[in-house]
Amino acid sequence: MAITKWNPFGELSTMQDRINRLFDENIGRFRFPDMEMSTGAWNPAVDIYETKDSVVLKAELPGFEKKDFSIEVNASMLTLKGERKSEKETKEHNYYIMERAYGSFVRTFALPAAVDKDKVKAKFKDGMLEVTIPKKEGAKPKQVKVD
Repeated sequence: MAITKWNPFGELSTMQDRINRLFDENIGRFRFPDMEMSTGAWNPAVDIYETKDSVVLKAELPGFEKKDFSIEVNASMLTLKGERKSEKETKEHNYYIMERAYGSFVRTFALPAAVDKDKVKAKFKDGMLEVTIPKKEGAKPKQVKVD
């Protein structure tokens, strides 16, 4: 029986590799070329801000066309749905890194109660979606003059 010196850092390195692999598999991004490729869940980046007259949502949808997503507004929610389709499945190439995610997404955002859902406007240009939801007249700030 051979005696070997214990190396605690070797075990930590092995544990770190296992944790990294666990996260890579769940996110859908692989660092190892021999692993099977899969698609991962993804959501487009979104900014939402409020002006004195409206609530504005901006979403990054690079590579999308207008037919690839939909916007729904009901009483208090805005829902953005879409799907990024894989360009084509390539069997003849071995990937070393696959970071782009494909698949469906649904994002739902709560809106202030005082928006006018009947006057929503949306613009889409160069992969950027901008949705403007005007506030109802009673919800807009009113300047009060002090005597």
